[in-house]
Amino acid sequence: MSSEFEQRTAQYKQYIEEYLDHDCFCYASQPQETLFSSMRYSLLAGGKRLRPIFVFEFCRMCGSDWQKAVSFAAAVEMIHTYSLIHDDLPCMDNDDYRRGRLTNHKVYGEAVAVLAGDALLTAAFGYLAKAPFSADTRIRAVEILSACAGELGMVGGQVLDMQSEERECNVQEVEDIQSRKTGMLIVSACILGVLAGGGSPEQMAAAEKFAKHIGLAFQIRDDILDVIGNAGILGKAVGVDSKKNTFIQLYGLEKCNELVCKHTKQAIEALSVFENAQYMAHLAAHLTERNF
Repeated sequence: MSSEFEQRTAQYKQYIEEYLDHDCFCYASQPQETLFSSMRYSLLAGGKRLRPIFVFEFCRMCGSDWQKAVSFAAAVEMIHTYSLIHDDLPCMDNDDYRRGRLTNHKVYGEAVAVLAGDALLTAAFGYLAKAPFSADTRIRAVEILSACAGELGMVGGQVLDMQSEERECNVQEVEDIQSRKTGMLIVSACILGVLAGGGSPEQMAAAEKFAKHIGLAFQIRDDILDVIGNAGILGKAVGVDSKKNTFIQLYGLEKCNELVCKHTKQAIEALSVFENAQYMAHLAAHLTERNF
């Protein structure tokens, strides 16, 4: 399974990388070249490409051609990239490095970085609108991504995170933050994959359950790596969350490791409604042990 897992992961990553590079924001005759350069600087910075992989694999698990979901996958990655650009800004987390190189505003300045994020956010919905699906499917995709990325989802979670910085939060408050800030975009990726694959309501519900549990496991693992991780491997500074409300602050390392295992197990159990879900189960387990 390991060799098959690595091959499929590499295939998915190569496909989305080539699509983003060759089909996104390549304008030869437009004068706002600095904007496009800034957008592509962050969009093509690599990373795990986890969210596109979720889109592709859930589409495949529903028995459909995963490649036709590429516009959905790209849209989610654009939203994710814009959120990272804005998250790194001086008015937010004020980070100098992301994925092992200077953050967008350090290269292009704050104003262009803000506008690059704005443009990526806007473009994402254009890619949903031109995806090769029925009008009803495309409208549903817009509804899903806007709900997960907006005021009730990722952006709302970011606001809760900022408001929590001056006080100590309880368990429910930290889960409220992380389930929105990190988790909701993962939810969007998984259920957009089911939507692209023509999956059933049961599969849609299972994908959402999987996403919520793996999103929590992913964030808790991130909190762990902020304490024990290697900056060279992570591609960003460690120890930056020491004064934030994190799962580490609430539970400590040992309990956090237990929680990662617990939520990963529950995520894998949710996959039982899908046939041939071995790859996704392997991916979930892999995320539990990652060092990056």
